Amino acid sequence: MSKVILNRAKVDLPTYAVGTPEKNPLFFEKRVYQGSCGKVYPVPFIDKIADEAKDQSYDWVELENEFIRLVMLPEIGGRIFLGQDKANDDYDFFYRQDVIKPALVGLAGPWISGGVEFNWPQHHRPGTYMPTDVATEQGSDGSQTIWMSDHDPMNRLKGMYGIILRPGSALIELKARLYNRTPLTQTFL
Repeated sequence: MSKVILNRAKVDLPTYAVGTPEKNPLFFEKRVYQGSCGKVYPVPFIDKIADEAKDQSYDWVELENEFIRLVMLPEIGGRIFLGQDKANDDYDFFYRQDVIKPALVGLAGPWISGGVEFNWPQHHRPGTYMPTDVATEQGSDGSQTIWMSDHDPMNRLKGMYGIILRPGSALIELKARLYNRTPLTQTFL
């Protein structure tokens, strides 16, 4: 009988560190990028990346069955960092990065390519490089779910997404829960 293994560990990855956030709040950053208006307050804006990589320890949350191996990095926006097809010589079916090297294209600055980024309320969301909360859940069918949760500090929205792997299945499932914690109508992409 097949089963899903959930593992949580620390791993060191070469990382180009992000600079110190701007100490004064930026109410308008004078850039327009992919539908964003440049308003980032109250999120600290970062516009510096280190020139050299150094090893940094990350929380490594892994789901695995006989077909699929997934790795999530909760400290960098809760993205799926690695997706491998175990039946095909551990083929990486998502673009894989072995080094964390942010580009300054996120709404608040740092953003990394590769894997799967969960974007809400807009692409390269304010929290794309911020830590997420993590919880795990085991289903009665032997499935395992990794829940990531964070909030958008600009509009006070809360987003949760559960990445599910079931025994005997090569499907990756996603459950999403979005909460508007305000009395106002909020938009999201």
